[in-house]
Amino acid sequence: MSKPRALVTGGSGFLGSHLCDALLAEGYSVIALDNLLTGKQSNLEHLRHESAFEFRQVDITLPFDCGPVDYVFHFACPASPVDYTVHGVETLKVGSLGTFHALEAAQKYGAMYLVSSTSECYGDPLEHPQKETYWGNVNPIGPRSVYDEAKRFTEAVSMAYHRYYKVDTRIARIFNTYGPRMQLNDGRVIPNFMKQALRGEDLTVYGDGSQTRSFCYVSDEIDGLLRLAKSSEHLPVNIGNPTEFTILECAQQVLAVTGSKSRIRHEALPPDDPKQRRPDITKARTLLGWEPGVDLESGLRRSLDYFREAVEREGRN
Repeated sequence: MSKPRALVTGGSGFLGSHLCDALLAEGYSVIALDNLLTGKQSNLEHLRHESAFEFRQVDITLPFDCGPVDYVFHFACPASPVDYTVHGVETLKVGSLGTFHALEAAQKYGAMYLVSSTSECYGDPLEHPQKETYWGNVNPIGPRSVYDEAKRFTEAVSMAYHRYYKVDTRIARIFNTYGPRMQLNDGRVIPNFMKQALRGEDLTVYGDGSQTRSFCYVSDEIDGLLRLAKSSEHLPVNIGNPTEFTILECAQQVLAVTGSKSRIRHEALPPDDPKQRRPDITKARTLLGWEPGVDLESGLRRSLDYFREAVEREGRN
């Protein structure tokens, strides 16, 4: 019997590369597509001699066809504030054109399709914690809108292909995932803090640090995504850790784990920065039997060697 064939867009990115690992471990053959705008081939270097794995440098905002596939995982999109601020138009293109092309591949070959959406669909939420039924509070023209609206459109297109063309779709709303292979200059909370702490620099906390986030370690996130792929749920599902931390508490955890003597420095809060972010994962618990098992301290410790090596490597360059 031949192996099930999976296509992963954004396959050289942080989350996409971990997904490739997990699919290969479960016996899939995997084709990873990426235009390397923000992804890194070094994230896939360990798979170079893996016979069931193939990397193709492809821009999915242009039509593509990789042949018959059983699964399409659409993970292509700049996800860090640094990246989508610089590549705003590209972010909108991959959320629109790229989504159409990924869905067309799934439709053509009768494949299951799963898209990585985001908690940013909730914007600066007026409901807390956020349930999948909440429609959000998003500024459609603000500086974050290129990412927020790209993902909201991605969800709309995915549901349209399900409703009109019967494509077997899944939508995962991901909350603040972290772990090895994140870019040092990612712009998100944990890479920023880890980099600054390991360099002995002040940790930058925006505002008074009372805004909250929920941090999910990458192995938990991947487990939730694979469970969703094997389910029959077509509507969005939150895949995130419901344990909530203030940004200040997160900074203090990073200092404790790294043993850094860095201090905390406060700067002005960026526009449209969400004040609260915590998923209601009742749906994931009920439908998928999933909930995260790695707490923040443990996840930071598991990530420490990676971030330490990344800081040392950057220092040599």
